[in-house]
Amino acid sequence: MAQKPSIPKGTRDFSPVEVAKRNYIFSTIKTNFEKFGFQPIETPSFENSETLMGKYGEEGDRLIFKILNSGDYFDNNDSYRTIVKIISIQKFIQKMKDYFETNNPSFLEFEAMFNSYESEIIEIKDIINLTSKYLFEKLENNLYSTKEFVSKYLNNVSRQLTKHISEKALRYDLTVPFARYVVQHQNEIEFPFKRYQIQPVWRADRPQKGRFREFYQCDADVVGSNSLWQEVELVQLYDSVFSQLGLNGVTIKINNRKILSGIAEVIGASDKLIDFTVALDKLDKIGEEGVKKEMLEKGISESAIEKVQPLFSFTGTISEKIAKLGNLLTSSEEGMKGVAELLFICDNVSEIGLQTATLDLDVTLARGLNYYTGAIFEVSAPKGVAMGSIGGGGRYDDLTGIFGLKNMSGVGISFGLDRIALVIEELDLFPETVTATSKAIFLNFGLEEAKYAMKAIAKLRQAGIKVEMYPDNVKIGKQFQHADKRGIPFAVLVGEEEIKNNQFGIKNLVTGEQEKVSFEVLLNKLSDNK
Repeated sequence: MAQKPSIPKGTRDFSPVEVAKRNYIFSTIKTNFEKFGFQPIETPSFENSETLMGKYGEEGDRLIFKILNSGDYFDNNDSYRTIVKIISIQKFIQKMKDYFETNNPSFLEFEAMFNSYESEIIEIKDIINLTSKYLFEKLENNLYSTKEFVSKYLNNVSRQLTKHISEKALRYDLTVPFARYVVQHQNEIEFPFKRYQIQPVWRADRPQKGRFREFYQCDADVVGSNSLWQEVELVQLYDSVFSQLGLNGVTIKINNRKILSGIAEVIGASDKLIDFTVALDKLDKIGEEGVKKEMLEKGISESAIEKVQPLFSFTGTISEKIAKLGNLLTSSEEGMKGVAELLFICDNVSEIGLQTATLDLDVTLARGLNYYTGAIFEVSAPKGVAMGSIGGGGRYDDLTGIFGLKNMSGVGISFGLDRIALVIEELDLFPETVTATSKAIFLNFGLEEAKYAMKAIAKLRQAGIKVEMYPDNVKIGKQFQHADKRGIPFAVLVGEEEIKNNQFGIKNLVTGEQEKVSFEVLLNKLSDNK
């Protein structure tokens, strides 16, 4: 029985038309990246597991596609038994993590539970490192609670176990591989380093509408500079790309991590920064009362919420909003730094001007708080289009620190290719010239006619015009039908009379107009419709 063809969940096939449209977006983004001085790099589709694991949090680690060791590794009986043992221990570790997530037992209880499995652990002690001096020191110095220690410790053991059977993993994003690239090639790179990268990434996520397991990221980053002129340029880069794509009226939202930290400090909730910002970020979805309710549930006091009341009706021009923030954050040094940074970026963008985009301050914008340290960006589609963000980014102070290169500040942005394509499609903004099809097809009337046609085709191709010949000498009606289904706009007809007069018959398949022309006129006509 023939196998039914299928593809893995969360992946897609793209038709010639879809590929042509995606290439149009890629080309536009790439052209602008290079126009702004960014240089292309590429990194492998898979990295060493240790490069990726532990960089995206526990949830991110679960979404990384691990690659099993290849070769005859799994044919070895001892190796097979070890794998079975590892899987068993991984299940035990997950049970412990689940237990400690809902309970708050003592460290002694953790030791007792773990020691109960010691006989299983000892059998593979040569392949895992069950001690972590760094973690134990943190625990002894009261820098970790028992619960935090257990979570990090078990994650560490789990990674060591996984590493034994899977030493590589598919790239989860472009940022961590970029950080690895910078550190590994730091002696070859001229800083500040402006790099762009357009490559696919993979995530073991649950497939759903608009969310895939394989998709492209389009990133531009600058590392090795603290200058806020980089943020100004990145706003201009967004504006340039979306204007060229015809997406007039996008809104580039900006905020600053220091602003959010300052607000939390002013209201006496610095230890609740994430809870505070997560709730505030939902303002447009659940409204003011919903946000206040969530903040109260997270332990933020009513007096603290009262202090941020102005944020719930934060309107006006950028200058007016920044002035309001200045008044609110007077007592916070960190917050005032954020205000100064916003002022610099927004004033200079305003003075230089944007083509079609709008820059707006959104104090509820709180993406990437685990790594962004300064400016935060998010781009929303033109009004009237129901779509999530189509771009985002921000500044980070220590991207490369995870690989040992400290204090390498950077800032970067990303374009959401798939969402951008959906918005352009919805607004019918793809140019008619964006097509993967030929501009003209030469019909096949026989051997001599085909030879005559192929000589002209070779010259047209040298001139950069996409043309082809129908390969088989079949009924002309079938050849016209093929051209129509392919969406080819012109047909070129060559018979005995055309060869005798050194001419070509050209028919516009849209209007039906037909005429006989010289090669020079044919070239001009097809060039005009290139």
